[in-house]
Amino acid sequence: MSDGGPGSMLAQPLRPPSAGRAAAHVGLFLLGALVGLAGALVQAAWFPGGLLLALAGAAGVFLGGSYGTASRSGAVAPAAGWIVAVILLTTTRPEGDFLFGAGGGSYLFLLGGMALAVICATVGAGRQPGGGPARLGK
Repeated sequence: MSDGGPGSMLAQPLRPPSAGRAAAHVGLFLLGALVGLAGALVQAAWFPGGLLLALAGAAGVFLGGSYGTASRSGAVAPAAGWIVAVILLTTTRPEGDFLFGAGGGSYLFLLGGMALAVICATVGAGRQPGGGPARLGK
């Protein structure tokens, strides 16, 4: 029983994102990488407070990206940048140098940041259908 409307969002054909939306996601990816780099430096400098500050910054950019773009992909873009930056920082150089130590704080930063990325991408602002606050179909 169709009323001639556009139908479900799942039934609509996929369209490429607009130039502004694509630029916003690239900017969020770079911002996530920058937050990952800054968090890697701060979490080791001031152990308990620095770790909490680094994780709060990561959560802020993930959730802020989600609400700023009004979609879950706004949380995924900075999360991807954060993960790429952090993974690249964990690799050792030929000289044997690396940025992360083998302490518990580094592991808490890595695992906590990944957990925050998943949480913010799941709970973040998803697309909502237009209309009033009443239930749909009533």
